[in-house]
Amino acid sequence: MTTPAPHAVFDGHNDLLLKLWLDHPDDPAGAFYHQVAGGHLDFPRMRRGGFAGGLFAVFIPPVAYVAQQRGQSEAQVQDYFDPLTIVEQQIAIMHQLEQAAPERLRICRTVDDIRQCRADGRIAAVLHIEGAGALDADLSQLDHFYQLGVRSIGPFWNVPNAFGEGIRGAFPGSPDSGPGLTAAGKALIAACNRRRIMIDVSHMNEKAFWDTAALSNAPLVATHSNAHALCPQPRNLTDAQLEAIAHSGGMVGVNFGTAFLRADGKRDSANTDLTEIVKHIEFLIAKLGEDHVGFGSDFDGVNVPQPLGDVSGLPTLIQTLSLAGFDQPLLDKLCWGNWIKTLDVNWRA
Repeated sequence: MTTPAPHAVFDGHNDLLLKLWLDHPDDPAGAFYHQVAGGHLDFPRMRRGGFAGGLFAVFIPPVAYVAQQRGQSEAQVQDYFDPLTIVEQQIAIMHQLEQAAPERLRICRTVDDIRQCRADGRIAAVLHIEGAGALDADLSQLDHFYQLGVRSIGPFWNVPNAFGEGIRGAFPGSPDSGPGLTAAGKALIAACNRRRIMIDVSHMNEKAFWDTAALSNAPLVATHSNAHALCPQPRNLTDAQLEAIAHSGGMVGVNFGTAFLRADGKRDSANTDLTEIVKHIEFLIAKLGEDHVGFGSDFDGVNVPQPLGDVSGLPTLIQTLSLAGFDQPLLDKLCWGNWIKTLDVNWRA
């Protein structure tokens, strides 16, 4: 298969900052601009794959995961594990990437910033908090994070916090796995609306999702989720949720993780074809329309199909979509246009 020249891709979700925080805390910029060992993302591979920008998650990992990745005991990790500090450190890493090579990457706060980055050939980086557990219930840090460049927040990951609960449960399962938003959670939705911070519903349980749909005046956006009808992971979106997203004029970024793609829910990279991604994109387009679907890879956070490999494999995915009948205007929407339009609507004052 001949790989075409890369499209410019804007991606809805990745965990690069977590990987740099875990594996390269002393020199994250050096690792990123040369080549990160393993993982899915670094600057050279982004360039090869046509990755032109995306939402970069700031994520507080579980203590046990940090201990495993760093070869430490959980007690050792607990000595320095402070959620607010971790958020600050990961945001600082993004600022270090910008400061080390502003001609290569820029933190974007507006859609005009993103467009200018594309024109200049720079990576357009948007800061996104995945799981708001580091924020206190009175939201005293929200303006501070906004000033640092945060323009998107997913209130939950898989664990409870002051704002409610994320999705929990094994495959196959329902997203109806816990209570809805707390009073603080409802205040968070309102505060994000006022500041024009995009709200990510990807890790919301069903009750929290419907609370958000009722409260928010912005389009509903799932940055990295798939179709529950095709893969009954609790974190995938039901047809009713997709209908609500469509009604709001929102968007879904398709997650490349095999566990969110495969009908059997297996984390099996070797035996997962790129047609599994195509199936979810086709299904979501049928439910939402072609203006409301894009990529939400979850690079550096999931197992991806082996034919994709990492970010440098994006042209192979795009060629697979082309062979499946996706024409150039539709590919342009999926790769770039739909995300830019969605961010513009969400951030518009």
